[in-house]
Amino acid sequence: MTASRPEAAPAATDTSQRILLWLVAIGFFMQTLDATIINTALPSMARALGESPLRMQSVVVSYSLTMALLIPASGWLADRFGTRRMFMVAIALFTLGSLACAASRHLGELVAARVLQGLGGALLLPVGRLTVLRTFPRAQFLQAMSFVAIPGLIGPLLGPTLGGWLVEYASWHWVFLINLPVGLIGLAATQRFMPDVRADAPGRFDLLGYVLLAFGMATLSLAIEGATGMGHAGALVMAVFGFSAVVAYWLHAVRHPAPLFSTHLFQVRTLSVGLLGNLFCRLGSGAMPFLIPLSLQVSLDYSPMQAGMMMLPTALAGMGMKRVAAQLILRFGYRNLLTANTCIIGLLMTSFALASPGEPLWLRLLQFALFGAFNSLQFTAMNTLTLKDLDGASASSGNSLFSMVQMLAMSLGVAMAGAVLSGFSGTFGDHALPAFQATFVTVGLVTVASAFIFWQVPPEARSPQLEEPDAAGRH
Repeated sequence: MTASRPEAAPAATDTSQRILLWLVAIGFFMQTLDATIINTALPSMARALGESPLRMQSVVVSYSLTMALLIPASGWLADRFGTRRMFMVAIALFTLGSLACAASRHLGELVAARVLQGLGGALLLPVGRLTVLRTFPRAQFLQAMSFVAIPGLIGPLLGPTLGGWLVEYASWHWVFLINLPVGLIGLAATQRFMPDVRADAPGRFDLLGYVLLAFGMATLSLAIEGATGMGHAGALVMAVFGFSAVVAYWLHAVRHPAPLFSTHLFQVRTLSVGLLGNLFCRLGSGAMPFLIPLSLQVSLDYSPMQAGMMMLPTALAGMGMKRVAAQLILRFGYRNLLTANTCIIGLLMTSFALASPGEPLWLRLLQFALFGAFNSLQFTAMNTLTLKDLDGASASSGNSLFSMVQMLAMSLGVAMAGAVLSGFSGTFGDHALPAFQATFVTVGLVTVASAFIFWQVPPEARSPQLEEPDAAGRH
């Protein structure tokens, strides 16, 4: 166990603590806003860059996959180099990545810029949360993190609508340029108010384990995304490399004295089932924020602003469901609720295949609201199930592993949706609506299949952990 120590930290006054919370909260807001704001702007970006809007998934995948790759190293980096320095690096990378995105002239440049942006985004929340943990007394930590979590709920609510408004009344470049003034102010405030805490002896980083795990995640995601472009043979070869790397990591972790993620974590049954359930269920949930705004604009001729506004019922219904989620878990238990709710979500996803230009607006709004409510209930139940039985010794490692799985699932979900959509586009030719309809059905059935995983939850698992340690912007 290593102690942490502040270096050149300002006096722990109420004012400095409040400013620290605002810093971390704004960083969290930037990260969660950027994860959703871009989805509404993809068709406009595609036209400007001379690309098909049905093949823009790499812009989303590159960001979320980069975050998944860097999250496992974020804690060690903060311990080694200090929270102030790493938070400034995070803001700088995110801001420079945003500027590079706005200056991109073709898809390759945009994807590279999104990787740079993802490097910063991956550090914002973990480093900020670690600073709050080590600065605030334990009795105040929950209240402090609850304040930080609020922007994580607002970001996904504002993102699609703000993105549509910026595209329609300015240009898609402003989806990224709005980050610049916030980033510059954040850098100055971090230098002045962020305490510089770090571990006295952070220990050796499991570099080999990290390389194996990162290589496995990256190649699996690229194999799914590139299934159309590189052909089935190339995708299969990459998938084999990816699975081999993940297996090699597992064998490495079994014998390593201090692995990146200990295999002993998986002796906690709720964590094991929760991680697998999150991974496969979130393939569908991660695909929907990408598919819905795209389908509204490409196949139903919605404007960017209209497509963004259509996402509001989903976000509002999701926030409303948070109020009753814990009571529903207590009433039905994790196994029954997650098994049934996963099937409901999958069927709601397939219902988007019924979309047509003549569908009444009220029915479409109801569909979006129902999906948002049941999806929110699913995230709350999955998140609390996964983390609720971790003790103090394994909580930090398990939480980091869970964060990585969430971002990986989002990356794989968008990659899968893009590959399936491209495949059906080739089948249906210029008819975009049938391609989207078939993709929604596929994504929904994949989600329904993940219900079998949640049936493995112990029947006695019932008491929800009302505070979701890392769920606040990961929905």
